Amino acid sequence: MTRDTVRTLHALRGTVRRIAITHRLPAEARARLVLSLSDLCAAPLSSGRLVTLTSDRQVGRDGTEFLTLRSSFLGRSINRTAVRRLPLPGEITPCGDFVWRLAVPPLPLPPDPDTPASPGTGPPGPAGALTPHTSSFAAGPAADMALVEEELRAALDHSDALAAELSLLERELIETNSGVLALYVQLEERDQALRRSHGQVLRDLEDALRPRPLNVNGLEMAVHYAPASDDSPTGGDLYDWFTLPDGTVHITLVDALGHGVTSTRTALTVTHAVRTLALEGHPLDSIVARTDAILRPYDHDVMATVLLARLDPTTGHLALANGSHPPALVIRDDLTADYLEVRGRGVGYPSPGSDRVLTTTLHPGDLLLLYTDGLTESRRDPVEGEARLIDAARRHRSHPTAAIPGAIAADMLGDALHNDDTLAIAARLLPRPSGGGRL
Repeated sequence: MTRDTVRTLHALRGTVRRIAITHRLPAEARARLVLSLSDLCAAPLSSGRLVTLTSDRQVGRDGTEFLTLRSSFLGRSINRTAVRRLPLPGEITPCGDFVWRLAVPPLPLPPDPDTPASPGTGPPGPAGALTPHTSSFAAGPAADMALVEEELRAALDHSDALAAELSLLERELIETNSGVLALYVQLEERDQALRRSHGQVLRDLEDALRPRPLNVNGLEMAVHYAPASDDSPTGGDLYDWFTLPDGTVHITLVDALGHGVTSTRTALTVTHAVRTLALEGHPLDSIVARTDAILRPYDHDVMATVLLARLDPTTGHLALANGSHPPALVIRDDLTADYLEVRGRGVGYPSPGSDRVLTTTLHPGDLLLLYTDGLTESRRDPVEGEARLIDAARRHRSHPTAAIPGAIAADMLGDALHNDDTLAIAARLLPRPSGGGRL
């Protein structure tokens, strides 16, 4: 153990360097130790107080050597605020001293006389300067300058190493970000492809559930369907049409509660039940109630609005039954418009069934439009939607029948505030041949 008492800052730095070199501390650790003690002891030394440095070399249980350096102020306590900013951390003892415990590097192996010296090795630098592995110390201005330069060079090397490591980390971060971005783009493209594939499969299934086009003399019909979104191309809006044995065309519109595959299943169940009852010859005004009676025991959650229409293409006789569904719209040849209102409650509603059957006659050139509420409630105001539907139907009634439902839907949904499944069916009688013969 050695103990040194210093009175000036210059003597303090020289003593610290001598201790550091004696115990083979690296240049960077030596520089940090000199700066730390200079910051810590500058104030007491400038006020004329003494600073005592006690150094002791010890061996740990694992055989590692370490240096204990204790700094004691005679008559002055340590400034704890300044301690937190020291270049080399240490600890304050209960008696107010400041202590560093530093690992001592092991002695280097002696050089092999048969091995040529490597570049940069050889005798010490300028006169009086000693390397960190020197066991003696020579004082003097030249030696002090050499040691300061060595400490500065060590600091610069450390700074350059940190800068190189930072540059490497930045490059790796850029490469990682590029890889993550490329992976994200790839996953997004794959997700979009899966969505498109999934949507196409569902659309194919939806189309497979729809009835085939009817070829009826004297009657033109067309349909337009659009889902609430491309991500969910199936929905609860479904239709069915077929010809009864007497030549009358039966049309069913169903709007099941909800969206997606579940509502499609409900709508399909309702249309199949209606078709069975209609082909069995049940009266039109009883079919909605009978459908509810058939399905309710098997599915307590079934709920759907229903509109039934029967049109005789020869006479133009039209009969309508309704279960909570939007009314049919007729645009006459003279552009007058009529909503064919029939009261009733849908399947799954309390007291289901149509209150009556409404009958009217369509003439050649008249346009019949059957639709679901997604067409008129896209702006959340059914009254406004019904008025806009009349205007759109009048604008497009002179178009070919096949283009009318899609053109009307485009007008109604162009500024939609609320997206919903949309279904529209247009039907129009053709002019009869001269002489009144049947087509």
